[in-house]
Amino acid sequence: MIGKDRILDTLGKAVQSSAADHTEAVFIGGESGLTRFANNYIHQNVAETNSKVFFRVALGQKIGVASTNAFSATDLRRALKNAMQIAKNQQDNPHFSAIPARAQYPALQTLDEPTARFTPRQRATKLKAIFKKAAGKEMNLAGSFSTGSGELAIVNSAGVAAYQPFSSANVGVIAMTDTSSGFAQGLSRNVADLDIRSIGERAIKRAHRCRNPRDIEPGNYEVVLEPAAVAALLEWINYIGFGSKPFQEQTSFLSGKIGQKITGERFTVCDDATDEAGVAFPFDFEGVPKRKVELITNGVAKGAVYDSISAAREHKQSTGHALTPNYSGEGGLALNLFVAGGNDSVDDLIGGVENGLLVTRFHYINGYIDTPNAVLTGMTRDGLMRIKNGKLRGGVKNLRFTDSMLRAFSDIRGIAKERELVSSWWDALGCITAPAMRLGSFKFTGKTDF
Repeated sequence: MIGKDRILDTLGKAVQSSAADHTEAVFIGGESGLTRFANNYIHQNVAETNSKVFFRVALGQKIGVASTNAFSATDLRRALKNAMQIAKNQQDNPHFSAIPARAQYPALQTLDEPTARFTPRQRATKLKAIFKKAAGKEMNLAGSFSTGSGELAIVNSAGVAAYQPFSSANVGVIAMTDTSSGFAQGLSRNVADLDIRSIGERAIKRAHRCRNPRDIEPGNYEVVLEPAAVAALLEWINYIGFGSKPFQEQTSFLSGKIGQKITGERFTVCDDATDEAGVAFPFDFEGVPKRKVELITNGVAKGAVYDSISAAREHKQSTGHALTPNYSGEGGLALNLFVAGGNDSVDDLIGGVENGLLVTRFHYINGYIDTPNAVLTGMTRDGLMRIKNGKLRGGVKNLRFTDSMLRAFSDIRGIAKERELVSSWWDALGCITAPAMRLGSFKFTGKTDF
């Protein structure tokens, strides 16, 4: 890592040299290592070290953004000059008045040094035990195990000088037989928190129990969704509904419904980057402090998340959810979602189902069908199981679902107490923390080929 002093000093000099009315510099850098495996052996180790600096400048209300992945003074000056030239050719943004001012940030522990230094050999050692386990059961494992560290810094002409280092560890395992598969995953800022052996064994156990899956007709089934399945749905719900852009464009299922009940009372979702039970982070890409935002509470629509420009459209304050400057037109986006847990165990959830399905996870989800009603479609994957009279009765072939999530989450019959951290594309700075759930009704509309 480059280090706080050098980054802030270099960015500070660049910002001070700017002739713009407002100037902002955002540094994102890091080192990552990735181990990929298939057929019970490691076939690839890759490492990457990279950094990127964004400049956002404003000439009056004309905004320009440019970037570079070089950190020399010459390249930074060139990127800043490009941002200035772009701003001169833009139309005024009537909702821009100023970049965010200096603020105080919560003190959060986001860097684990052993994780930052974790080597390919250490990753291989962790994986070796589960390879042996799978081979003994005539299964093949595939997936990836990544570790790394990074730095995020924001410096602007209004006095912001924010810096935070971070680390991340992420593993996903798919166990495969000739007729079935199973999946398990883990995510943490601290690699020591990941029990690789247990994660592998969970995937192996699911694949074993799903051997020779039976055909099943599509229909309306009661389901138990495991945390990865809940998180996959929430990821898309977030894209289409919780951000300021869909909310203001009236395409969100929250638009015009704040204060109204839109799901069942047992469904509560918030965004809270200050909660270290997830993947916490103290500020957004504008240097605005993160804070907890209620999105849906006991089934009632509460609000969306904002960056500074989208907040100004409604005469509000930013909630600390700005994206990088090149995506500032997308408004705010929630990156630290928490689904409230309940009091049940997963066995309790399964035990209450007379005739239904256990879903490990989903893939190929499309959420742009009917966004005001949060209609999603997608397919099950890696371990769909039949539940009969409160017992798991073996694997069934995968199905396609198409359903309104507002409708599905209106009939929650149980929520697990334990929650898992599930990764998404932003897992270095946030994640989805979700429990398993039992839903009374979930619409499966078609079959797949597997």
